[in-house]
Amino acid sequence: MTAAPLPRPPYEPEDRPSNSSDREEISTLINENSAAIIPPVIIEADTTPGVSPVLALKELLACWHREQNKIQDLLGSLSFALRSFNNLNQFLELIPLVASRVTDSDGAALVLFKPNGQIKLLREHCLDGHACPDIRAAIEAIAHKMTQNFPLTSGNSSLLAKFDYQIKSYFEPQVQLFAIPILLKNSERGRLYVFSNDPEYAWTPTKQKLMRLVADQTAVAIENDELTAELRKKERLDRELEIGSEIQRQLFPRHCPKIQGLELAARCKTANRVGGDYYDFIPSSHDQISPKQHGGNPGGVWSVVIGDVMGKGVPAGLIMTMTRGMLRAEVHNGHSPAKILQHLNRVMYTDLENSNRFVTLFYSEYDPQTRFLSYSNAAHNPPLLWQASTQTIQRLDTLGMLIGLDVDSQYQEDRIQLHPGDRVIYYTDGFTDAANAHGDRFDEENLIEAFRWACLHCPTPQATLDYLFDKVQKFIGASHYNSDDMTLIVMQVQEAN
Repeated sequence: MTAAPLPRPPYEPEDRPSNSSDREEISTLINENSAAIIPPVIIEADTTPGVSPVLALKELLACWHREQNKIQDLLGSLSFALRSFNNLNQFLELIPLVASRVTDSDGAALVLFKPNGQIKLLREHCLDGHACPDIRAAIEAIAHKMTQNFPLTSGNSSLLAKFDYQIKSYFEPQVQLFAIPILLKNSERGRLYVFSNDPEYAWTPTKQKLMRLVADQTAVAIENDELTAELRKKERLDRELEIGSEIQRQLFPRHCPKIQGLELAARCKTANRVGGDYYDFIPSSHDQISPKQHGGNPGGVWSVVIGDVMGKGVPAGLIMTMTRGMLRAEVHNGHSPAKILQHLNRVMYTDLENSNRFVTLFYSEYDPQTRFLSYSNAAHNPPLLWQASTQTIQRLDTLGMLIGLDVDSQYQEDRIQLHPGDRVIYYTDGFTDAANAHGDRFDEENLIEAFRWACLHCPTPQATLDYLFDKVQKFIGASHYNSDDMTLIVMQVQEAN
């Protein structure tokens, strides 16, 4: 028997018409299987009398079909495992097995590159089980030697090439070794090796494509596992942020207190779940707070405070919480507004200096008996006072530095008597810094005009507050969100009963 191309049937006499049908059947078989992945095969001409070339070709095509179906079943099983397994290690255990089967090799090994630059032989599979320990020991020894002084990274192509060279040098010529990279977002995350003891083993394009498919599914599994880990981490962070947001909401006044001669409305709208804005209503003494009185004694002196921590998010929220606690403790010492800010600045200076953050704060005290509003400002946006008698707006401001900027900062204070119908708004820079799609800021002038209109048309502090928030939202766009926290307090002096 000698290797030769399939012989063309010779001329047959008319008494053998079956050969014509044979040729048609061969053509049909070839056409039906032209789409199959068929490696080049030398067909041996069978000179045995009575053996038809058609039967030989049928048997060969059936063999190809069986092999193709086996490969499809293996890749299908791998795809099913990729969809079904929640554990990455369980999936990776299948990779060397499938790689060796689809390439018809003697074994395969999966090597991954860890984020710390180390090489890890994760799994291996050998048809001859006795060869696996030798392969594992060899790869681990080379990996340890390679990464002992120079951590392996996906971007270091020279070290990766050297790693392949060392492995091939160790196994060849007794064992043929072939490698396919595992690529994830253009970053090499590992290698998939197949090896064969057959010196005539051919690393055909078809086998390379099949190996590429297995390596790509490995990369997808690794990415899915990393995305799942990131998602779980994000979910934990979201839960923590939600807890932090809930704690911060509880630290804000649950409702405005009842203060004699005043009507109040307040709202804080954070840009993130946790914000750096702060407002508070603080009674001048503990005796003003009673379980039977919602908000305390309406006839006592009350402090109205608004502040803003530089920055946003969790760090700003933590400093805001610290500011609230220290200020509440300082208020009950009975000092003047300027002294309270001075003491607060000294106490908070060290902590704020270490965090490279500062606090703006406007502190005021209202006495219902005299209607005097005493105040001191630590570089915060000055509140706006609407005087009903003259229908004019004036800024309430005093000189003072940021809390935490200078330990020896001095603060000034002032006071003004309010009258029925007067309104005061305390606000943070989230209002004046709000920008629209064109980059234009809402600024203080627009806020003053909006506040003027509200004082003339809105009968209550709550209506004024709603109008000002709606005005800013329309300015930045109904579908947009402000990038900074916005806090507003509206205080209106009522007519005497």
